[in-house]
Amino acid sequence: MFVDKAELSLKAGDGGNGIVSFRKEKYVPDGGPDGGDGGKGADIIAQVDQNLRTLMDFKYKKQYKAQPGENGRKKKQTGKDGENLVIMVPPGTIIRDNATGKIIADLMEHGERRIVAKGGKGGRGNYHFTTPVRQAPTFAEQGKLGQERMVTLELKMIADVGLVGYPNVGKSTLLSTTTKAKPKIANYHFTTLTPNLGVVEEVKGRSFVLADIPGLIEGAHEGIGLGHDFLRHVERTRVIIHVVDVSGIEGRTPIEDFERINEELEKYNEKLARRVQVVAGNKTDIAFDSELEDGFREYVESRGMKYFSISAATGNGVKELMLHVTELLDNIEVESLYDEADLLNIEDEVFTMDATINYYTEPLDDDDDEEAVVYVAEGVRLERLVYSTNFEDIESLRRFQNILMQMGVFAKFKEMGCQNGDTVRIEEKEFEFFE
Repeated sequence: MFVDKAELSLKAGDGGNGIVSFRKEKYVPDGGPDGGDGGKGADIIAQVDQNLRTLMDFKYKKQYKAQPGENGRKKKQTGKDGENLVIMVPPGTIIRDNATGKIIADLMEHGERRIVAKGGKGGRGNYHFTTPVRQAPTFAEQGKLGQERMVTLELKMIADVGLVGYPNVGKSTLLSTTTKAKPKIANYHFTTLTPNLGVVEEVKGRSFVLADIPGLIEGAHEGIGLGHDFLRHVERTRVIIHVVDVSGIEGRTPIEDFERINEELEKYNEKLARRVQVVAGNKTDIAFDSELEDGFREYVESRGMKYFSISAATGNGVKELMLHVTELLDNIEVESLYDEADLLNIEDEVFTMDATINYYTEPLDDDDDEEAVVYVAEGVRLERLVYSTNFEDIESLRRFQNILMQMGVFAKFKEMGCQNGDTVRIEEKEFEFFE
C-alpha cells in the first residue's frame, strides 16, 4: 500500500527534577547543599532512510513519546539524559506543525536529521540556589516540560522530472519504455493510482529520476479525483513533461487538455506554473487527423515551449525528448518549496511567548447569583514557572512571586482593577491577591 500522508502525536521527554539534598559535614549548616540537577528530556528526531519509499510505518503507530530525564542525585550528580527517539522517514518527507501550519522539517538526503520535538531541560538541584544569606536552600527546580505537538507528515516524491497529463494519455507507457519501471498499463482511465519512479539514462553518467504522476482532472486543485493526494508529488520536480494525446480518439482537443491541466497546476501551487515545461504530443502512431497535431504544435511553440512529437508505444521521438530533458537539467537548480515565513524554528518558539492576562466573572458557588471577578494569567512561560515551583516550600514560593513581579504580572493585575483579597489564577493555581 502506498501511504504518502500521516498525522502523528509527538511528546518529547520532560526534563528530570533537580533534588534537595544535604551532605553530612561538620560545621556546615544542614550539611551543605549537594542536590544534583535533573537530566535532559529526550528529543524526538526525524531521520531520512533512503530504503523507505512510503509512510506506511505510520499508518498504525501514531503516538510517539520520548524518555524523560532522570531526577538529580546526591553529591551534585546530574541525572541521566533521556535517550533520543529517532523516527525514520523516506526521502522527500515534509513535517508540518498542525497548530501553526508551519514547516518543521523538509528532509531529502539520506541520513539527514532534524529535531521535531525538543526535550525539556533538567531542573537545577538545590546547591544552585545558595546565597550569602541563604546557605541551606530547601527547594530545587523541577524539570522543564518537553515539547508536545501534533504534526502531519507529507511525502513529496523526489524526482527530477514529472510526467503530467490527463488520464490515459500514455504516461505509464512512456515511463516503461524509458526506464526499468514496470507500471500497470491498460486502456482505461485512472490506471495509475500511485506515483511510479524510474531512472532515465540516455547519456551515460547523466541519469535523472522520472516520476509518473497519476492523471489529473479538472478540479484536482480542490481535491477532486486524486487531487491533492498526488499533486504534491509534482512540487519537487525541476522539469515537467506535459504529455498530451494528439490522436483525437478521446474526443477532446489537445489544446483544451493542455490548458486545463496547466490551470489545475497553477491553482494548486503558483510555483508549479513557473516550472520548465516540455510538451510531448503522444499517440502519433494512431492519430487520424494530422491537422489536429499541427495546430497544437503551433500553439505550444507560440508560447515559447519545446514540442516533441512522440509515440510512447513504438518509441518514435522518445529518445530525442529524453536527450533534450537531460540537457535542460544541467542548467536548472532545485527550487525551494517554501519561503522563510513558512518555517517553524522550534528552538525559540516557546521562549518568545508572553503571558496573556485577562479577567472574567464566575459564580461564587453553584446556588448563588452573586459573581466574583477572577484575574487570570496564562502562557507557556507561566506554565513552566508553575511546573518548576514547589508550593510547599516558602523559599520556592518566594522565588515564584519574585519572577511574577519581574514579568509585570502583578502590575498588570493592579492596572485591571485587582484589589487585595481578589482571586487571581496563575495557570491552574489560585491565590488571593495581596500587595
